[in-house]
Amino acid sequence: MSNDLPSELIFALELADIADAITLPHFANRTFSVDLKENLTEVTKVDRNTETALVNAIKHSRPQHAWYGEEHGTGGDSEWTWVIDPIDGTSNFVRGVPIFATLLALVHVDLGPVVGVVSAPALHTRWWGGINLGAYRNNRPIRVSTTDNLLDAHGSLTPNAAWNTAGKSQNIHRLQQQLKRERGFGDFWQHMLVADGSIDLAVDAIGLEPYDIAALVPIVYAAGGTLTDRTGVNNWRANSAVSSNSTLHSAVISILNA
Repeated sequence: MSNDLPSELIFALELADIADAITLPHFANRTFSVDLKENLTEVTKVDRNTETALVNAIKHSRPQHAWYGEEHGTGGDSEWTWVIDPIDGTSNFVRGVPIFATLLALVHVDLGPVVGVVSAPALHTRWWGGINLGAYRNNRPIRVSTTDNLLDAHGSLTPNAAWNTAGKSQNIHRLQQQLKRERGFGDFWQHMLVADGSIDLAVDAIGLEPYDIAALVPIVYAAGGTLTDRTGVNNWRANSAVSSNSTLHSAVISILNA
């Protein structure tokens, strides 16, 4: 791995500044219209304009790198790719719920995601981390919890219709029954709460895309946690994500796949 990851993290944080400067004013002023994609998910010009600005910055400052975004697809040819979700939680953004973020990851063709930034400007919170870089929330080092028993665990579960289609809704219910406390924080936020030790585990919806997951991986792992798909495979291109403090991970995966 030849890239200077500390420098790439600095650049990723600069990209997050660019994104925040676009998304937060529009969120505060409600100055946008809403369209529906072919899959019936919401999208705004803010999503598209944010991604355009980020790609332009990458082209200018990292012309040797490729990019892959939710709104505009892929470009460039490199072993290093910036994976972008301009607004994770667009439905929240549209409804005035402040739980949305820009997700940015630097991904290596062989190593996978090596640097991640999650910037949630309306929450005044930013998480970042990477290989040999540590994990941080607003400049403070973070670490996953030390909870070692599901009966003592606080978790976030996001069951959706796809869990039922997969025939696993009953397993979500079994996990819910074993937890001390269960909430549904959703999207990026639940996994960042795992990374900073606020909760112990998070089970996401089925139907995710790589740009929903890539930025989360380096942060969770740098904080001492584990993030896999619902079967326990470390795969940032999967359609599901389960994060935990590592200690509880095998128990969670076993219940989900019983």
